[in-house]
Amino acid sequence: MRGEFLSKSADETREYARRFASGLRPGDVVCLTGQLGAGKTEFMRGITEVFGCEEQLSSPTFSLMNIYEGSLRGRPFELHHFDLYRLESEKELDSAGFDDYLSGPFLSVVEWGERFASLERRYTRRVQLDIAGESQRKIVIT
Repeated sequence: MRGEFLSKSADETREYARRFASGLRPGDVVCLTGQLGAGKTEFMRGITEVFGCEEQLSSPTFSLMNIYEGSLRGRPFELHHFDLYRLESEKELDSAGFDDYLSGPFLSVVEWGERFASLERRYTRRVQLDIAGESQRKIVIT
């Protein structure tokens, strides 16, 4: 799924995320961008619903990464959820072994990943969320 979409509610944002996630595969690395309050958490919630791990969703802002256990086509599946908001430098990424976490048979979603140019080559998909009104969000998927 690619294109530009206008969501009029949190429910619609999750629905766009579910449609997007249904086309994801192990090894995909998604860069999820948007200012604070743009709907990244709602979008992430929709992704976790597709893999049956929505009960585990919590913001990794303070822990850098959460790993959710779910399933894909009836088989166990890991979803890695990163939040790089609090990181200040590429050196912090390197010392955390971040690049290693992006390699493997799981799905990775990286919030605020646009802050580090060295990661650009790793992303297979990009989702940009922008505030387009009090309850509206513009979602651009590339």
